[in-house]
Amino acid sequence: MQLVGWFYDMNELVECHSGFTYAEKPVAFTWEGRRLEIIAIAAQWRSPQARHFRVRTGNGQEFELTYREADNEWQITQL
Repeated sequence: MQLVGWFYDMNELVECHSGFTYAEKPVAFTWEGRRLEIIAIAAQWRSPQARHFRVRTGNGQEFELTYREADNEWQITQL
């Protein structure tokens, strides 16, 4: 089963593929009012409090998306 989740953190919106677990793979997000599709996940890792994804968008920008599981919130940081 494939689900796409939409989760808000203030003005930040992340769409992600969820299969066996939540937030397995982010697929797009809203940044400065624009929807950006993710074309590559360069790296992903876990910390004790969060899941982290370094991603590249279709226009060549790189971001770190952080999902804080306990708070059910995403943080988007441009690199």
